[in-house]
Amino acid sequence: MTQATESPAAPQADRSPGDAGWAALAGVLAGGAGLAVAELVAAVVAPGSSTLFAGGSAVIDAVPGWLKDFAVQWFGTNDKAVLLATMGVVLALGAALAGWLELRRPPVGSVLVGAVGVVGAMVAVLRPDATALWALPSIIGLGAAVLLLRAAVARLRPAAAQRASSASDGAVDRRGFLAVSGIAVGVAALALVGSRVLSAGSTAVSAVREKLRLPTARTTAPAVPAGADLELDGLTPYVTPNPDFYRIDTALIVPQLDPADWSLEVRGLVDEPFTITWDELLALPLEEHHVTLACVSNTVGGDLIGNALWLGYPIRALLERAKPQAGADMVLSRSSDGFTAGTPLEVLQDPDRDSLLAIGMNGEPLPVEHGFPARLVVPGLYGYVSATKWVTSLEVTTFDADQGYWTPRGWSALGPIKIESRIDVPRGSAPAGAVTVAGVAWAQHTGIAKVEVRPDDGDWVTAELAETVGPDTWRQWHVSVDLDAGNHTLAVRATDADGQVQTETEAPPAPDGASGWHTVTVQVG
Repeated sequence: MTQATESPAAPQADRSPGDAGWAALAGVLAGGAGLAVAELVAAVVAPGSSTLFAGGSAVIDAVPGWLKDFAVQWFGTNDKAVLLATMGVVLALGAALAGWLELRRPPVGSVLVGAVGVVGAMVAVLRPDATALWALPSIIGLGAAVLLLRAAVARLRPAAAQRASSASDGAVDRRGFLAVSGIAVGVAALALVGSRVLSAGSTAVSAVREKLRLPTARTTAPAVPAGADLELDGLTPYVTPNPDFYRIDTALIVPQLDPADWSLEVRGLVDEPFTITWDELLALPLEEHHVTLACVSNTVGGDLIGNALWLGYPIRALLERAKPQAGADMVLSRSSDGFTAGTPLEVLQDPDRDSLLAIGMNGEPLPVEHGFPARLVVPGLYGYVSATKWVTSLEVTTFDADQGYWTPRGWSALGPIKIESRIDVPRGSAPAGAVTVAGVAWAQHTGIAKVEVRPDDGDWVTAELAETVGPDTWRQWHVSVDLDAGNHTLAVRATDADGQVQTETEAPPAPDGASGWHTVTVQVG
């Protein structure tokens, strides 16, 4: 009796695990080449039109306040690098999926890549100050990705069909696939090199900054008193060096503004709008002032705060020239990258507050990442409502008519800085006996009058305050407390010059700044 046999069904040509892996690789290579081409085109059109950076900027704009706060707390000034890395991973996974789909269900993979290009183009043209040309990087770059993906996967599909019919091992087609993949890699490399050459503007702006010599201030800042910096190991210096100054902003690409092309427009509800150029700004009587700036995302005990010597022209004088109209109560400052901040008009007009259109920082031109050629510096307000970098316009308006960037995202419209204090030393451990506790405290534009430290649940001990330039800067402090061997908790609180004591009530940064006493645990032995 002959045993009946069933002929095995021919395997699906597009279901070979090996081919699926190669197709996924084709998607990643094609996607990478497409993004590189987009960078090349963006270098010609405008850096902000890049598919990656326009998309990243859109993500930053779209995230709710709590998520932005979470990112800053966890990653600090590396938040943008983390965002770009995350986007890179997501795009790579999406490209791999597109390659797999192109093999199994053509042309779904190509359609997916093309859709990303269309979305990228739409996002780019919707960015502030964008033009229709900003769509070109995404369209051209992702269009190139579609062509490369289709060409590569086409070499895999015949190979799979030949194996299904046992006609061939598909080696020739595999070589064809590798050739197309090599072309994709080559396109990516050439595009990246070309984009870097065309993006030499950043190097040019840095070179201009390096050669720039700022004029001498007409009004110089008081010298920092000898006792303002206690110079204790681990204690934050009174003046923060430029490389150590925190940077929190919404710019994925640091704007590159040549002073020769920069100008500031003062407009809105004013009787005499005007525009001032860089050369005109340098010719004005400039002033120097020490001012401490703080980010609203700074947690209790955080380091998103710094003190610097700023050189600039009083914003108050600019507003006097423009003559604000009755009813105006806010100035909307705008950055070249589209960021805006709404600052109370009365704060900027305050004759006792040294609000500056700053061009210098600690004796040198503003670093590019800190707003070169010009930014705002306003004592007493968190940076999100006052410290606009790369500023290009001041619009006198009202809080009813306009909002700054972060206000519609859930943050307070006014942003006055809260009284805060921080323990810098000791951290971690200390020898038993007399332990030096030191740190900084701030209540900008009011000043610090007293700092107290409490070991465990004991009595508050008044610390000795260091000297200071004035109420617009933080203040160092130190005190010696006796601690036995074991673990101890140290808490600190400050009192400002008006007698207001720093609150113990804990609050997160959103919506108007963190509060609470900073505490550290120290192992003594």
